[in-house]
Amino acid sequence: MHVIIIGSGPAGISAALYARRGGADVTVITKGTGGLAAAEWVENYYGFAEPISGAELEQRGIAGAKRLGVRFETDEVLAILPADGGKGFCLETVRAAYDADAVILAAGVPRKTLSIPGLREFEGRGVSYCAICDAFFYRGKRVAVIGAGDYALHEAEILRPHAAQLSLLTNGEEPSVVVPDGISVHTQKIVRIEGVRRVQRIVFDDDTAMDVDGIFMAIGTAGSMELARKLGVVLSDGKIVVGEHMETNVPGVYAAGDCTGGLLQIAKAVYEGAEAGLAAVRYLRKG
Repeated sequence: MHVIIIGSGPAGISAALYARRGGADVTVITKGTGGLAAAEWVENYYGFAEPISGAELEQRGIAGAKRLGVRFETDEVLAILPADGGKGFCLETVRAAYDADAVILAAGVPRKTLSIPGLREFEGRGVSYCAICDAFFYRGKRVAVIGAGDYALHEAEILRPHAAQLSLLTNGEEPSVVVPDGISVHTQKIVRIEGVRRVQRIVFDDDTAMDVDGIFMAIGTAGSMELARKLGVVLSDGKIVVGEHMETNVPGVYAAGDCTGGLLQIAKAVYEGAEAGLAAVRYLRKG
């Protein structure tokens, strides 16, 4: 039984502890320190008479999981795909690929977005957040991916066989990846997105414009929401929909922590992580 947990915050570590104690092999894939580490002090958490820094609390949690034999990989998950044969999952990352029997999404919620006029207005009408989901609809079309890193390049590679014209728009950043031939790179700042009923063009700060039929957002890295969307997990109002035991609509996929909405507190994340870890083990034992 191999459970992969994406995210090393309170929800992810709690899930790892309970899944490991339940007898599963557990791997946590993390990009590094998360939102907890940025908290200067935590002073409303059970068991600590004095305030503790978020960074120290995070480190203590990770140390406890390692003591039980949980493996940690510092990597960035780009996509989760059903494994060949329909049982289990394959996780594509920047550095490798991992096989899992169950997956727990605990990578939090997106914190970074763009305030571009027209972006929200054209969501679902030319603005997309999932290349795997929507690439087919842009066959022979002009498509742009907004982003400058590995995640943006991953989305562009999915779109490349379908699009007639493919561009990577970095919005003022220098690309942090090597962009292959066939994908044009534009580093100008984006001023606005325009169109009538659907996306038609992107306007830059140098007064130039690019005609496009579709825009795919891939800023920063893929969080729980983006990964869930690619798998066909049901989302609602910006959160992952889960059942009583943190299960999603996709068998073998669970979610815990900020990505499920509600109270954005450590105590809630730890509870949900524990529930998800136990539920994943029960699921695999039945399998």
